[in-house]
Amino acid sequence: MPAPKAAVIGSGFGGLALAIRLQSAGFKTTVFEKRDKPGGRAYVYEQDGFTFDAGPTVITDPSSLEELFNLSGNKLSDYVDLRPVEPFYRLLWEDGATFDYTNDEELTRREIEKLNPTDIEGHERFLKYAEEVFQEGYVKLGTVPFLSFWSMVRAAPQLARLQSYRSVYSMVSEFVKDEHLRQAFSFHTLLVGGNPFATSSVYTLIHALERKWGVWFPKGGTGALVAGLVKLFTDLGGEIRLNAPVGRIETGEGRVTGVATDGGGVEAFDCVASNADVVHTYDALLNGDKHGRAAAARSKGKRFSPSLFVVYFGLKGERKHLKHHSIMFGPRYRELLKDIYGSSELADDFSLYLHMPTATDPSLAPEGCSAFYVLAPVPHLGTANIDWDVEGPKYRDRILQYLEERYIPNLRADLVTSRIFTPFDFRSELNAHLGSAFSFEPILTQSAYFRTHNRDDKIGGLYFAGAGTHPGAGIPGVVGSAKATAGLMLEDFKKAYPNATDLSKEQRDGIGRAA
Repeated sequence: MPAPKAAVIGSGFGGLALAIRLQSAGFKTTVFEKRDKPGGRAYVYEQDGFTFDAGPTVITDPSSLEELFNLSGNKLSDYVDLRPVEPFYRLLWEDGATFDYTNDEELTRREIEKLNPTDIEGHERFLKYAEEVFQEGYVKLGTVPFLSFWSMVRAAPQLARLQSYRSVYSMVSEFVKDEHLRQAFSFHTLLVGGNPFATSSVYTLIHALERKWGVWFPKGGTGALVAGLVKLFTDLGGEIRLNAPVGRIETGEGRVTGVATDGGGVEAFDCVASNADVVHTYDALLNGDKHGRAAAARSKGKRFSPSLFVVYFGLKGERKHLKHHSIMFGPRYRELLKDIYGSSELADDFSLYLHMPTATDPSLAPEGCSAFYVLAPVPHLGTANIDWDVEGPKYRDRILQYLEERYIPNLRADLVTSRIFTPFDFRSELNAHLGSAFSFEPILTQSAYFRTHNRDDKIGGLYFAGAGTHPGAGIPGVVGSAKATAGLMLEDFKKAYPNATDLSKEQRDGIGRAA
Protein backbone atom coordinates (compact mmCIF):
# COMPACT_ATOMS: atom_id res chain seq x y z
CA MET A 1 0.00 0.00 0.00
CA PRO A 2 1.44 3.42 -0.88
CA ALA A 3 2.42 5.78 1.88
CA PRO A 4 -0.17 8.43 2.78
CA LYS A 5 0.37 11.87 1.30
CA ALA A 6 0.62 14.72 3.80
CA ALA A 7 0.59 18.44 3.07
CA VAL A 8 2.10 20.87 5.57
CA ILE A 9 1.13 24.51 5.04
CA GLY A 10 3.88 26.84 6.20
CA SER A 11 7.57 26.27 6.85
CA GLY A 12 8.04 27.84 10.26
CA PHE A 13 9.77 25.82 12.96
CA GLY A 14 6.52 24.03 13.79
CA GLY A 15 5.82 23.14 10.17
CA LEU A 16 9.36 21.94 9.47
CA ALA A 17 9.49 19.89 12.68
CA LEU A 18 6.19 18.23 11.81
CA ALA A 19 7.23 17.60 8.20
CA ILE A 20 10.48 15.95 9.37
CA ARG A 21 8.59 13.69 11.78
CA LEU A 22 6.09 12.67 9.10
CA GLN A 23 8.73 12.09 6.44
CA SER A 24 10.82 10.09 8.92
CA ALA A 25 7.75 7.94 9.61
CA GLY A 26 7.17 7.07 5.96
CA PHE A 27 4.63 9.69 4.94
CA LYS A 28 5.10 11.33 1.55
CA THR A 29 5.25 14.90 2.77
CA THR A 30 5.07 18.19 0.88
CA VAL A 31 5.59 21.58 2.53
CA PHE A 32 3.92 24.61 0.91
CA GLU A 33 5.52 27.97 1.70
CA LYS A 34 4.05 31.30 0.64
CA ARG A 35 7.33 33.24 0.66
CA ASP A 36 10.51 32.86 -1.38
CA LYS A 37 12.46 31.43 1.58
CA PRO A 38 11.56 28.89 4.26
CA GLY A 39 11.33 29.71 7.94
CA GLY A 40 8.08 31.60 8.46
CA ARG A 41 8.81 34.11 11.20
CA ALA A 42 12.42 32.90 11.06
CA TYR A 43 12.94 34.53 7.67
CA VAL A 44 16.34 35.98 6.73
CA TYR A 45 17.12 39.36 5.17
CA GLU A 46 20.43 39.99 3.42
CA GLN A 47 21.12 43.67 2.91
CA ASP A 48 24.30 45.64 2.17
CA GLY A 49 26.51 42.78 3.33
CA PHE A 50 24.60 42.23 6.60
CA THR A 51 22.56 39.14 7.46
CA PHE A 52 19.50 39.81 9.61
CA ASP A 53 17.43 37.08 11.23
CA ALA A 54 13.88 38.33 11.00
CA GLY A 55 12.41 36.52 13.98
CA PRO A 56 13.39 34.13 16.79
CA THR A 57 16.96 34.45 18.01
CA VAL A 58 16.87 32.70 21.40
CA ILE A 59 17.44 28.96 20.94
CA THR A 60 16.61 26.87 24.02
CA ASP A 61 16.09 23.14 24.55
CA PRO A 62 18.36 21.92 21.75
CA SER A 63 17.35 18.37 22.76
CA SER A 64 13.98 18.92 21.06
CA LEU A 65 15.84 19.74 17.86
CA GLU A 66 18.34 16.90 18.26
CA GLU A 67 15.40 14.51 18.49
CA LEU A 68 14.27 15.46 15.00
CA PHE A 69 17.60 14.40 13.55
CA ASN A 70 17.94 11.28 15.71
CA LEU A 71 14.66 9.89 14.35
CA SER A 72 16.42 9.04 11.09
CA GLY A 73 19.82 8.23 12.56
CA ASN A 74 21.28 11.67 11.86
CA LYS A 75 22.90 14.23 14.15
CA LEU A 76 22.03 17.86 14.62
CA SER A 77 25.74 18.71 14.80
CA ASP A 78 26.23 17.39 11.25
CA TYR A 79 23.79 20.01 9.96
CA VAL A 80 24.01 22.95 12.37
CA ASP A 81 26.75 24.47 14.52
CA LEU A 82 25.09 25.66 17.74
CA ARG A 83 27.14 27.96 19.95
CA PRO A 84 26.45 28.83 23.60
CA VAL A 85 25.43 32.38 24.53
CA GLU A 86 26.68 33.66 27.87
CA PRO A 87 25.29 35.55 29.62
CA PHE A 88 21.86 34.54 28.42
CA TYR A 89 20.74 38.18 28.59
CA ARG A 90 22.05 41.47 29.95
CA LEU A 91 19.23 43.44 31.57
CA LEU A 92 19.50 47.23 31.67
CA TRP A 93 17.39 49.87 33.42
CA GLU A 94 17.26 53.62 32.98
CA ASP A 95 18.41 54.22 36.56
CA GLY A 96 21.73 52.55 35.70
CA ALA A 97 21.00 49.16 37.28
CA THR A 98 22.21 46.11 35.36
CA PHE A 99 21.77 42.36 35.73
CA ASP A 100 23.55 39.62 33.81
CA TYR A 101 21.16 36.69 33.55
CA THR A 102 23.41 33.65 33.40
CA ASN A 103 23.68 29.93 34.09
CA ASP A 104 26.59 30.49 36.47
CA GLU A 105 25.16 30.09 39.98
CA GLU A 106 27.92 32.01 41.73
CA LEU A 107 27.73 34.89 39.25
CA THR A 108 23.95 34.94 39.63
CA ARG A 109 24.30 35.23 43.41
CA ARG A 110 26.68 38.17 42.96
CA GLU A 111 24.32 39.84 40.49
CA ILE A 112 21.38 39.48 42.93
CA GLU A 113 23.52 40.69 45.84
CA LYS A 114 24.34 43.79 43.82
CA LEU A 115 20.63 44.69 43.72
CA ASN A 116 19.26 43.21 46.95
CA PRO A 117 21.27 40.71 49.07
CA THR A 118 18.16 39.59 50.95
CA ASP A 119 16.70 38.16 47.72
CA ILE A 120 19.42 35.52 47.27
CA GLU A 121 17.60 32.94 49.37
CA GLY A 122 14.26 33.79 47.76
CA HIS A 123 15.72 33.29 44.30
CA GLU A 124 16.97 29.84 45.26
CA ARG A 125 13.46 28.92 46.41
CA PHE A 126 12.06 30.36 43.19
CA LEU A 127 14.32 28.13 41.11
CA LYS A 128 13.09 25.06 42.99
CA TYR A 129 9.52 26.11 42.25
CA ALA A 130 10.34 26.72 38.57
CA GLU A 131 11.94 23.28 38.34
CA GLU A 132 8.79 21.64 39.70
CA VAL A 133 6.64 23.56 37.23
CA PHE A 134 9.04 22.56 34.46
CA GLN A 135 8.63 18.86 35.28
CA GLU A 136 4.84 19.09 35.34
CA GLY A 137 4.19 21.63 32.60
CA TYR A 138 6.95 20.89 30.08
CA VAL A 139 8.36 17.41 30.59
CA LYS A 140 5.01 15.71 31.33
CA LEU A 141 2.53 17.85 29.41
CA GLY A 142 4.46 19.85 26.79
CA THR A 143 3.84 17.37 23.95
CA VAL A 144 0.54 15.86 25.11
CA PRO A 145 -2.38 16.85 22.85
CA PHE A 146 -5.31 18.05 24.97
CA LEU A 147 -8.25 16.86 22.87
CA SER A 148 -10.89 16.55 25.58
CA PHE A 149 -11.91 18.56 28.60
CA TRP A 150 -11.19 15.53 30.78
CA SER A 151 -7.57 15.51 29.66
CA MET A 152 -7.38 18.99 31.14
CA VAL A 153 -9.17 17.88 34.31
CA ARG A 154 -6.64 15.09 34.86
CA ALA A 155 -3.78 17.59 34.74
CA ALA A 156 -5.57 20.19 36.87
CA PRO A 157 -4.73 18.98 40.41
CA GLN A 158 -0.98 19.24 39.97
CA LEU A 159 -1.21 22.55 38.13
CA ALA A 160 -3.54 23.91 40.81
CA ARG A 161 -1.12 22.79 43.51
CA LEU A 162 1.55 24.84 41.74
CA GLN A 163 -0.85 27.83 41.69
CA SER A 164 -1.03 28.01 37.91
CA TYR A 165 -4.01 30.33 38.31
CA ARG A 166 -1.65 33.06 39.49
CA SER A 167 0.32 35.28 37.13
CA VAL A 168 4.04 34.97 36.53
CA TYR A 169 4.73 38.37 38.11
CA SER A 170 2.60 37.53 41.14
CA MET A 171 4.42 34.25 41.67
CA VAL A 172 7.87 35.79 41.21
CA SER A 173 6.92 38.45 43.76
CA GLU A 174 6.35 35.73 46.36
CA PHE A 175 10.06 34.94 46.24
CA VAL A 176 11.92 38.21 45.52
CA LYS A 177 11.16 41.72 46.74
CA ASP A 178 13.42 43.97 44.66
CA GLU A 179 11.48 45.46 41.75
CA HIS A 180 14.39 45.11 39.33
CA LEU A 181 14.60 41.40 40.15
CA ARG A 182 10.85 40.96 39.83
CA GLN A 183 11.12 42.34 36.32
CA ALA A 184 14.23 40.25 35.60
CA PHE A 185 12.46 37.02 36.49
CA SER A 186 9.10 37.80 34.87
CA PHE A 187 9.95 39.34 31.48
CA HIS A 188 10.41 35.94 29.75
CA THR A 189 6.70 35.62 28.99
CA LEU A 190 7.02 38.57 26.63
CA LEU A 191 9.25 36.40 24.41
CA VAL A 192 6.20 34.20 23.73
CA GLY A 193 3.58 36.96 23.63
CA GLY A 194 2.41 36.84 27.23
CA ASN A 195 1.86 39.67 29.68
CA PRO A 196 3.69 38.69 32.90
CA PHE A 197 0.82 40.25 34.87
CA ALA A 198 -1.75 37.97 33.19
CA THR A 199 0.12 34.90 31.93
CA SER A 200 -0.13 31.72 34.02
CA SER A 201 2.72 31.05 36.42
CA VAL A 202 3.26 27.80 34.51
CA TYR A 203 5.51 29.92 32.28
CA THR A 204 8.04 30.28 35.10
CA LEU A 205 9.23 26.91 33.77
CA ILE A 206 11.27 28.87 31.20
CA HIS A 207 13.82 29.55 33.96
CA ALA A 208 14.34 25.85 34.60
CA LEU A 209 14.39 25.10 30.88
CA GLU A 210 17.14 27.64 30.25
CA ARG A 211 19.17 26.45 33.22
CA LYS A 212 18.92 22.83 32.05
CA TRP A 213 19.89 23.34 28.41
CA GLY A 214 21.29 26.86 28.17
CA VAL A 215 20.75 29.49 25.47
CA TRP A 216 22.27 28.91 22.04
CA PHE A 217 22.76 30.62 18.71
CA PRO A 218 23.56 28.89 15.40
CA LYS A 219 26.66 29.86 13.45
CA GLY A 220 25.25 31.69 10.44
CA GLY A 221 22.21 32.85 12.39
CA THR A 222 18.80 31.35 13.08
CA GLY A 223 18.42 31.04 9.32
CA ALA A 224 21.22 28.47 9.37
CA LEU A 225 19.12 26.34 11.73
CA VAL A 226 16.18 26.64 9.33
CA ALA A 227 18.46 25.63 6.46
CA GLY A 228 19.64 22.61 8.46
CA LEU A 229 16.07 21.48 9.10
CA VAL A 230 15.16 21.94 5.44
CA LYS A 231 18.21 19.94 4.35
CA LEU A 232 17.33 17.12 6.73
CA PHE A 233 13.76 17.09 5.40
CA THR A 234 14.84 17.00 1.76
CA ASP A 235 17.59 14.45 2.51
CA LEU A 236 14.78 12.23 3.81
CA GLY A 237 12.94 12.65 0.51
CA GLY A 238 10.52 15.41 1.48
CA GLU A 239 9.53 18.17 -0.90
CA ILE A 240 9.34 21.87 -0.09
CA ARG A 241 7.71 24.28 -2.52
CA LEU A 242 8.55 27.97 -2.18
CA ASN A 243 6.49 30.83 -3.65
CA ALA A 244 3.54 28.44 -3.32
CA PRO A 245 0.79 30.05 -1.22
CA VAL A 246 -2.15 27.76 -0.50
CA GLY A 247 -5.42 29.43 -1.38
CA ARG A 248 -7.82 26.75 -0.15
CA ILE A 249 -7.95 23.49 1.77
CA GLU A 250 -10.26 21.16 -0.15
CA THR A 251 -12.83 19.18 1.84
CA GLY A 252 -15.47 16.61 1.07
CA GLU A 253 -17.69 14.31 3.12
CA GLY A 254 -16.39 15.71 6.37
CA ARG A 255 -12.64 15.46 5.75
CA VAL A 256 -9.83 17.13 3.87
CA THR A 257 -9.17 15.93 0.34
CA GLY A 258 -6.31 18.19 -0.73
CA VAL A 259 -5.11 21.73 -1.23
CA ALA A 260 -5.52 24.33 -3.95
CA THR A 261 -2.66 26.74 -4.56
CA ASP A 262 -3.15 30.36 -5.52
CA GLY A 263 -2.02 29.38 -9.01
CA GLY A 264 -5.22 27.39 -9.42
CA GLY A 265 -3.84 23.88 -9.20
CA VAL A 266 -5.52 21.31 -6.93
CA GLU A 267 -3.55 18.42 -5.46
CA ALA A 268 -4.99 15.50 -3.51
CA PHE A 269 -3.64 14.71 -0.03
CA ASP A 270 -4.72 12.25 2.62
CA CYS A 271 -4.10 14.73 5.42
CA VAL A 272 -3.29 18.41 5.77
CA ALA A 273 -1.50 20.09 8.67
CA SER A 274 -1.48 23.86 8.94
CA ASN A 275 1.46 25.71 10.40
CA ALA A 276 -0.17 28.91 9.16
CA ASP A 277 -2.04 31.33 11.41
CA VAL A 278 -5.08 29.59 12.91
CA VAL A 279 -7.56 32.33 12.03
CA HIS A 280 -6.19 32.55 8.49
CA THR A 281 -6.50 28.78 8.12
CA TYR A 282 -10.14 28.67 9.14
CA ASP A 283 -11.24 32.04 7.76
CA ALA A 284 -9.45 32.02 4.38
CA LEU A 285 -8.39 28.46 3.59
CA LEU A 286 -11.57 26.77 4.89
CA ASN A 287 -14.07 29.51 4.11
CA GLY A 288 -16.00 27.12 1.88
CA ASP A 289 -16.54 24.70 4.76
CA LYS A 290 -19.34 25.32 7.27
CA HIS A 291 -17.25 24.17 10.20
CA GLY A 292 -14.32 26.25 8.99
CA ARG A 293 -16.42 29.41 9.03
CA ALA A 294 -17.75 28.63 12.52
CA ALA A 295 -14.26 27.89 13.85
CA ALA A 296 -12.99 31.16 12.34
CA ALA A 297 -15.69 33.11 14.18
CA ARG A 298 -14.83 31.41 17.48
CA SER A 299 -11.13 32.02 16.98
CA LYS A 300 -11.63 35.71 16.27
CA GLY A 301 -13.37 36.03 19.64
CA LYS A 302 -10.24 35.05 21.57
CA ARG A 303 -7.60 37.33 23.06
CA PHE A 304 -4.54 37.80 20.87
CA SER A 305 -0.95 38.52 21.75
CA PRO A 306 0.41 41.95 20.87
CA SER A 307 2.37 42.71 17.75
CA LEU A 308 5.99 43.79 17.40
CA PHE A 309 7.81 46.66 15.78
CA VAL A 310 11.27 45.60 14.62
CA VAL A 311 14.20 47.64 13.31
CA TYR A 312 17.05 45.77 11.62
CA PHE A 313 20.20 47.85 11.33
CA GLY A 314 23.91 47.56 10.59
CA LEU A 315 26.64 49.81 11.96
CA LYS A 316 30.24 50.61 11.17
CA GLY A 317 32.49 49.54 14.00
CA GLU A 318 32.23 46.90 16.71
CA ARG A 319 30.26 47.36 19.93
CA LYS A 320 32.09 45.16 22.41
CA HIS A 321 30.37 46.75 25.42
CA LEU A 322 27.10 45.09 24.38
CA LYS A 323 26.14 41.44 24.82
CA HIS A 324 24.38 39.15 22.34
CA HIS A 325 20.96 39.65 23.99
CA SER A 326 20.03 42.83 25.85
CA ILE A 327 16.73 43.64 27.55
CA MET A 328 16.32 47.39 28.02
CA PHE A 329 13.57 48.31 30.44
CA GLY A 330 11.91 51.69 30.07
CA PRO A 331 10.70 53.94 32.90
CA ARG A 332 7.45 52.00 33.30
CA TYR A 333 6.80 48.25 33.54
CA ARG A 334 3.25 47.36 34.62
CA GLU A 335 1.82 50.56 33.14
CA LEU A 336 3.59 50.10 29.79
CA LEU A 337 2.37 46.51 29.53
CA LYS A 338 -1.15 47.72 30.24
CA ASP A 339 -0.80 50.08 27.27
CA ILE A 340 0.67 47.40 24.99
CA TYR A 341 -2.10 44.93 25.76
CA GLY A 342 -5.04 47.31 25.99
CA SER A 343 -4.47 50.88 24.82
CA SER A 344 -5.73 52.28 21.54
CA GLU A 345 -2.70 54.58 21.43
CA LEU A 346 1.01 54.00 20.98
CA ALA A 347 2.83 54.70 24.25
CA ASP A 348 5.44 57.45 24.37
CA ASP A 349 7.93 55.16 26.11
CA PHE A 350 9.02 51.61 25.34
CA SER A 351 10.99 48.63 26.59
CA LEU A 352 13.29 47.01 24.04
CA TYR A 353 14.95 43.74 23.17
CA LEU A 354 18.26 44.31 21.38
CA HIS A 355 19.87 41.45 19.47
CA MET A 356 23.53 41.74 18.42
CA PRO A 357 24.36 38.42 16.69
CA THR A 358 27.86 39.56 15.75
CA ALA A 359 28.78 39.17 19.43
CA THR A 360 28.72 35.43 18.75
CA ASP A 361 29.20 35.26 14.97
CA PRO A 362 31.04 38.22 13.36
CA SER A 363 30.44 36.72 9.88
CA LEU A 364 26.89 38.13 9.92
CA ALA A 365 28.24 41.61 9.14
CA PRO A 366 31.02 42.99 6.94
CA GLU A 367 34.44 43.00 8.59
CA GLY A 368 34.66 45.60 11.34
CA CYS A 369 30.86 46.10 11.43
CA SER A 370 28.04 45.06 13.76
CA ALA A 371 24.57 43.69 12.98
CA PHE A 372 21.53 44.35 15.17
CA TYR A 373 17.86 44.13 15.45
CA VAL A 374 15.78 45.85 18.08
CA LEU A 375 12.14 45.12 18.78
CA ALA A 376 9.46 46.80 20.81
CA PRO A 377 6.16 45.09 21.72
CA VAL A 378 3.28 47.19 20.43
CA PRO A 379 -0.52 46.80 20.42
CA HIS A 380 -1.97 44.56 17.73
CA LEU A 381 -4.18 46.07 15.04
CA GLY A 382 -7.40 45.18 16.82
CA THR A 383 -6.32 47.16 19.89
CA ALA A 384 -4.74 50.22 18.29
CA ASN A 385 -5.72 51.48 14.84
CA ILE A 386 -2.29 52.88 13.96
CA ASP A 387 -1.25 53.68 10.40
CA TRP A 388 2.17 52.05 10.48
CA ASP A 389 3.02 53.23 6.97
CA VAL A 390 3.06 56.73 8.45
CA GLU A 391 4.08 56.05 12.04
CA GLY A 392 6.63 53.31 11.34
CA PRO A 393 9.49 55.55 10.15
CA LYS A 394 8.84 57.98 13.01
CA TYR A 395 8.85 55.16 15.57
CA ARG A 396 12.09 53.81 14.08
CA ASP A 397 13.75 57.19 14.49
CA ARG A 398 12.56 57.46 18.11
CA ILE A 399 13.96 54.04 18.95
CA LEU A 400 17.32 54.65 17.27
CA GLN A 401 17.63 58.03 19.01
CA TYR A 402 16.86 56.40 22.37
CA LEU A 403 19.49 53.70 21.77
CA GLU A 404 22.07 56.28 20.76
CA GLU A 405 21.45 58.46 23.79
CA ARG A 406 21.64 55.61 26.29
CA TYR A 407 23.45 52.57 24.92
CA ILE A 408 25.05 52.95 21.46
CA PRO A 409 26.99 56.21 21.04
CA ASN A 410 27.26 57.56 17.47
CA LEU A 411 24.62 55.10 16.26
CA ARG A 412 23.14 57.35 13.59
CA ALA A 413 26.54 58.57 12.35
CA ASP A 414 27.71 54.95 11.98
CA LEU A 415 24.45 53.68 10.47
CA VAL A 416 25.11 51.72 7.26
CA THR A 417 21.72 50.16 6.57
CA SER A 418 18.31 49.62 8.15
CA ARG A 419 14.82 48.29 7.51
CA ILE A 420 11.66 47.91 9.58
CA PHE A 421 8.96 45.28 10.09
CA THR A 422 5.62 46.52 11.44
CA PRO A 423 2.27 45.03 12.50
CA PHE A 424 1.14 45.66 8.91
CA ASP A 425 3.90 43.30 7.76
CA PHE A 426 2.89 40.63 10.27
CA ARG A 427 -0.57 40.83 8.75
CA SER A 428 0.44 40.85 5.08
CA GLU A 429 3.63 38.77 5.04
CA LEU A 430 2.68 36.19 7.67
CA ASN A 431 -1.13 36.25 7.40
CA ALA A 432 -1.19 36.94 11.15
CA HIS A 433 -4.66 37.89 12.38
CA LEU A 434 -4.63 41.50 13.63
CA GLY A 435 -0.87 41.50 13.06
CA SER A 436 -0.41 39.48 16.25
CA ALA A 437 3.17 38.26 16.57
CA PHE A 438 2.43 35.18 18.71
CA SER A 439 -1.19 34.17 17.91
CA PHE A 440 -3.48 33.69 20.94
CA GLU A 441 -2.43 35.31 24.20
CA PRO A 442 -1.09 32.59 26.54
CA ILE A 443 -3.50 33.08 29.42
CA LEU A 444 -4.79 30.08 31.40
CA THR A 445 -8.19 30.08 29.70
CA GLN A 446 -6.51 29.89 26.27
CA SER A 447 -4.02 27.14 27.14
CA ALA A 448 -3.93 23.35 26.66
CA TYR A 449 -7.50 22.13 25.93
CA PHE A 450 -8.69 25.72 25.52
CA ARG A 451 -6.19 26.38 22.73
CA THR A 452 -6.76 25.27 19.13
CA HIS A 453 -6.54 21.48 19.18
CA ASN A 454 -3.68 19.76 17.39
CA ARG A 455 -6.30 17.74 15.49
CA ASP A 456 -9.52 19.38 14.35
CA ASP A 457 -12.62 18.02 16.09
CA LYS A 458 -14.89 18.06 13.03
CA ILE A 459 -12.87 17.93 9.81
CA GLY A 460 -11.14 14.59 9.39
CA GLY A 461 -7.51 14.70 8.33
CA LEU A 462 -7.00 18.35 9.43
CA TYR A 463 -4.24 19.11 11.94
CA PHE A 464 -2.41 22.12 13.37
CA ALA A 465 1.13 22.85 14.51
CA GLY A 466 2.65 26.12 15.64
CA ALA A 467 2.06 28.98 18.04
CA GLY A 468 -1.74 28.87 17.85
CA THR A 469 -2.03 25.32 19.14
CA HIS A 470 -0.79 23.52 22.27
CA PRO A 471 1.61 24.21 23.90
CA GLY A 472 2.13 27.68 22.35
CA ALA A 473 4.72 30.06 20.95
CA GLY A 474 8.51 29.98 21.13
CA ILE A 475 10.81 27.47 19.43
CA PRO A 476 10.45 24.75 22.10
CA GLY A 477 6.69 25.35 22.08
CA VAL A 478 6.12 25.00 18.35
CA VAL A 479 8.55 22.08 18.06
CA GLY A 480 6.62 20.45 20.91
CA SER A 481 3.35 21.10 19.12
CA ALA A 482 4.76 19.29 16.09
CA LYS A 483 5.58 16.28 18.25
CA ALA A 484 2.06 16.18 19.69
CA THR A 485 0.50 16.57 16.25
CA ALA A 486 2.76 13.96 14.64
CA GLY A 487 1.74 11.48 17.33
CA LEU A 488 -1.93 12.00 16.46
CA MET A 489 -1.32 11.72 12.73
CA LEU A 490 0.68 8.54 13.15
CA GLU A 491 -2.02 6.96 15.29
CA ASP A 492 -4.69 7.97 12.77
CA PHE A 493 -2.52 6.62 9.95
CA LYS A 494 -2.13 3.26 11.67
CA LYS A 495 -5.92 3.03 12.02
CA ALA A 496 -6.56 4.00 8.41
CA TYR A 497 -3.78 1.84 6.96
CA PRO A 498 -3.50 -1.12 9.37
CA ASN A 499 -1.74 -3.31 6.81
CA ALA A 500 0.72 -0.73 5.55
CA THR A 501 4.41 -1.63 5.66
CA ASP A 502 5.95 1.78 5.14
CA LEU A 503 6.83 2.17 8.81
CA SER A 504 9.34 0.09 10.70
CA LYS A 505 8.54 -0.93 14.27
CA GLU A 506 11.15 1.55 15.48
CA GLN A 507 9.45 4.34 13.57
CA ARG A 508 6.02 3.41 14.89
CA ASP A 509 7.41 3.40 18.42
CA GLY A 510 9.45 6.57 18.08
CA ILE A 511 7.80 9.10 15.78
CA GLY A 512 5.77 11.67 17.65
CA ARG A 513 4.94 9.50 20.66
CA ALA A 514 3.13 12.13 22.64
CA ALA A 515 2.35 10.48 25.93
